[in-house]
Amino acid sequence: MDMLARIVFAADEHGHQHVRREFVGRDTQVLGEAIGVRVPPNTDLLFGETDENHAFVQVEQMMPCVPVVRVPDFERAVEAAVRAEHGYRHTAVIHSGDLDHVTRMARAVNTTLFVHNAASVAALGRGGPGYLSYSIATPTGEGVTTPLTFTRQRQLTVGGALKIT
Repeated sequence: MDMLARIVFAADEHGHQHVRREFVGRDTQVLGEAIGVRVPPNTDLLFGETDENHAFVQVEQMMPCVPVVRVPDFERAVEAAVRAEHGYRHTAVIHSGDLDHVTRMARAVNTTLFVHNAASVAALGRGGPGYLSYSIATPTGEGVTTPLTFTRQRQLTVGGALKIT
């Protein structure tokens, strides 16, 4: 994760990190090649453990790479997720079978799109309900944009089978 971060992230003139353009939307093989690792074809996702302050946690990346941050309990996980979301109120994802945890996380992070047990793109109609929108416009309060509405509608997307015991 550290090797990849040194290659794919760059700082602007103000010192703010961002993904270098040539890595946005690239597949796992391209990311692996960047650090000299051969990634098998059809590998959908790269992941690795980092700390909460790592660029892969703090910077929007738009790449198939997921950082894993180890925390001692659910409450600290929610706190860390809220900090990493930076108050953008954009999108959050949780994978859990505990509906109380899902509800508590949804309320704490307070994002326009909240996805349960699916990839974040499920909220935009890929593997879940919803529709493709190229703008979420959260800072201005519109929510997912359509030609008909400009209100901040909340959406909870549940992926896969929901098991209630």
